[in-house]
Amino acid sequence: MNPLPSLGKILIATGLVIAGIGVLLVLTPRVPWLGKLPGDILIKKDSFRFYFPVTTCIIISIILTFLFYLLRK
Repeated sequence: MNPLPSLGKILIATGLVIAGIGVLLVLTPRVPWLGKLPGDILIKKDSFRFYFPVTTCIIISIILTFLFYLLRK
């Protein structure tokens, strides 16, 4: 049994995931509302800044869940 074909599939999948993340990083600044939704937490102090995009994470999770549901069908 040759393990190389399965290793090749894993490398291709990993490459696609990395390429997808790269595309998201390039396109994210073009979406002005992303990260600035109501419900996102931003705390600013003198030398401290804490930001947690709760609502943005929930919306992204819903979109990804729907996409994976469609891909499984």
